[in-house]
Amino acid sequence: MTYKEITTIEQWEEAFRQSDERPVVLFKHSTTCPVSANAHEEFNRYLSDSPKDGVDYLLVKVIESRPVSNKIAEDTGVKHESPQIMYIDNKAKVWTASHWSVTKAHISAVLD
Repeated sequence: MTYKEITTIEQWEEAFRQSDERPVVLFKHSTTCPVSANAHEEFNRYLSDSPKDGVDYLLVKVIESRPVSNKIAEDTGVKHESPQIMYIDNKAKVWTASHWSVTKAHISAVLD
């Protein structure tokens, strides 16, 4: 399984709306940060194993898509950090983690 990168506010708004029917796991990634690079590897490791079905996996690059990242923080009420992962169901944040807490084991413990 892979993630879909979102780059526009419209894509985010659609995903957020659809979280009423299908949960979303969103990874906020900074392409210039070594901690984020490690978290991105962990996210990919989770996705390459046996990720939870029935979930949309999304990625937003926080530098390249800053307005999208800001809108996500506004809509979810979750202060921006990167790297950051969020599990959103029914337009509500169920879980979030950031920095070194974004690991395959942590993601698995929450989702599986």
